[in-house]
Amino acid sequence: MSLKNVKWFKVADNKNELQWQDNNMLIAEVGGRKITLAIIKDEVFAYAHKCPHASGVLADGFIDATGNIVCPLHRYKFNPTNGRNVSGEGYYLKVYAIEEREAGIFVGFEETNWISIFK
Repeated sequence: MSLKNVKWFKVADNKNELQWQDNNMLIAEVGGRKITLAIIKDEVFAYAHKCPHASGVLADGFIDATGNIVCPLHRYKFNPTNGRNVSGEGYYLKVYAIEEREAGIFVGFEETNWISIFK
């Protein structure tokens, strides 16, 4: 029994129409949430707007040579696929599902169905 549903929101028709910053990141408003998008090796990733450590705006950071997201405040590094902190501090970055479909780019947010827990 799965307790989670994913609600999908269209971000754009394609990644080329998005207003990427020079660091290949941008802030997007999706489904009422502010998130960060990044393009790494021609693949789009979606994750939290702010760093879980000290709330640095991640779109103001950069992508390092190995493809990690780097916070602008304290240089904490995160794997864009699973959100794991790779510089050793133990934090996890919230990562969102993202799909590039024929109809466009979609970001998915997990929603928990709390009613089903009590059935």
